[in-house]
Amino acid sequence: MATEKIHFVTGRLAEPALRNILSTLAPPGAHDAPFEYTVDVLPITVAALMTPRWIAKHIDVPTGTDRIILPGYCGGDLTPLKTVTDLPVTVGPKDLRRLPELFGKKSIKESFGDWDIDIIAEINHAPRLTTKEIVTMANAMRDDGATLIDVGCLPGQTWHAVGDCIATLKSEGHRVSVDSLNPVEISAAAKQGAELVLSVNASNRQHAPDWGIEVVAIPDDIRDIGSLEPTIEFLTRKNVPFRIDPILEPIGLGFTPSIKRYIDARARWPEIEIMMGVGNLTELTDVDSAGVNMLLIAICQELGIRSVLTTQVINWARSSVREIDIARRIAWYSVNENIPPKRISEDLVTLRDPQLVQYNHEQIQTLAGNIKDNNYRILAELDQIHLLGSGLHFSGNDPFDIYDQLANTNPKNLDPSHAFYLGYEMCKAMIALQLGKQYTQDEALQWGHLTVEEKDRHRLKKRKK
Repeated sequence: MATEKIHFVTGRLAEPALRNILSTLAPPGAHDAPFEYTVDVLPITVAALMTPRWIAKHIDVPTGTDRIILPGYCGGDLTPLKTVTDLPVTVGPKDLRRLPELFGKKSIKESFGDWDIDIIAEINHAPRLTTKEIVTMANAMRDDGATLIDVGCLPGQTWHAVGDCIATLKSEGHRVSVDSLNPVEISAAAKQGAELVLSVNASNRQHAPDWGIEVVAIPDDIRDIGSLEPTIEFLTRKNVPFRIDPILEPIGLGFTPSIKRYIDARARWPEIEIMMGVGNLTELTDVDSAGVNMLLIAICQELGIRSVLTTQVINWARSSVREIDIARRIAWYSVNENIPPKRISEDLVTLRDPQLVQYNHEQIQTLAGNIKDNNYRILAELDQIHLLGSGLHFSGNDPFDIYDQLANTNPKNLDPSHAFYLGYEMCKAMIALQLGKQYTQDEALQWGHLTVEEKDRHRLKKRKK
């Protein structure tokens, strides 16, 4: 089978880095190289300034080429290139250093995205909220992946408007559960369409046959899984559908033994559905919730626990529903494919980045020496911010100091708009250095599922040649 021949297009500034990367991807002369390549260095310094129309006037495609790869910033309509070539044309990554990902990065099978764990999202202290607030929260939770909306009542009180609340949520298309031990509240909720009760034990199980809906059975003594047995026997005898929750406890108050109780429950009752309430860990631990949710969902997936109850009250757990939605998909794929949950999805990698691709000192100096125009380049490399321009190279850890160094050169192009832009970009670069994130000028920092992409406002103005 003939080796594929790829023609790469770039500008003068990026040529050395591109050739270096290509030499590692497809070493010249290697008999097992995945492809052969040619490099077309067009008469422009910055590849990001190219347009398809301009490329069509300058590109020189060698005979025998199979396809063409353009620089990452060369987006938009590629039709103008059809006037000079019929070959397939694709656009590479905006960050040249990610080019290897186009060749050989393991892909995820189409089955990724499946899940079998329901998310029950609780609205805490619902009686203290207005109906409008409850509906707004429920809609947001559903959008983030919640299967059921759980209406949390207040212990020791009777909320006489719970039925109206359930009816309103049902009218908005929600599936609803009610979180209460109070038979009066539960009865009212069931009559208006609630489909699940959290929770039932010796204190209220005698009413369960009257409600006509599924219930969650909990132990009478949370430290004793055997105390679930009488409630299980009662519900089974009365033909009440149910699932059980052995109760997850906070760290310091029995967390590890409570995990063991879930393991023991699965072994003891292999055919009974189990629910895990994860809030006792996410809400009561001073740590960002994403990793905690991923670990708990992995336990659920491996034990066959098919529903979780979550809250997102405390600020560090405010996106728990969305995190669990991502985690259940990762865990499902990992367990079913029998592989570790690595390189499946980056959506839960928020604080840091999955990988860093960095320039070395020599590459930075080469970039600095090749800049001939008046545009500034910003890098976050080797624990420092670098500001590069024609004949300029300032570096340091403080954007204010770097800006002062630039201002002292009396630059002609540093108007207020440009100064604001440089400050904004250097702030992003500083954050990237502090957290160990990848910084690419004019692109948003990546925060996993929390990323907000930036609008195309970068100062490398596209210009025709």
